[in-house]
Amino acid sequence: MSALNTSDVFSKMLKIQLVATLAVAVVMYFVSGFPATLSAIFGGLSVVVGAYMASLVAKRGANKTDASAILINLLKAEAVKILMIIVILVIVFSFYKQLVPFALIAGLAAAALFSGAALSKLNV
Repeated sequence: MSALNTSDVFSKMLKIQLVATLAVAVVMYFVSGFPATLSAIFGGLSVVVGAYMASLVAKRGANKTDASAILINLLKAEAVKILMIIVILVIVFSFYKQLVPFALIAGLAAAALFSGAALSKLNV
């Protein structure tokens, strides 16, 4: 897979994650109001930002052909993604006092689930 092709895949995946997050946010607005909408957006954006940062780490090792180097790079990217999600969620929990936990989890779950669905549909 070429670097341009990989970039296209990550771009499409991030777009699908954003659409899923916005869809959950709209539903939360009608179900629970504006604080729930923001909570859903924060949850989804934590996954989107984490995935974006992971893609930057993954791109650094794109030229490696050794299986162990590829695996280590993949594990680094996944660790960065999880760490970014945790950091963003800690910040949200610390500063957003009107947080609606269910909406936050729904936004996070939608972005995470649709990232996997996006990759499977893109034949990656």
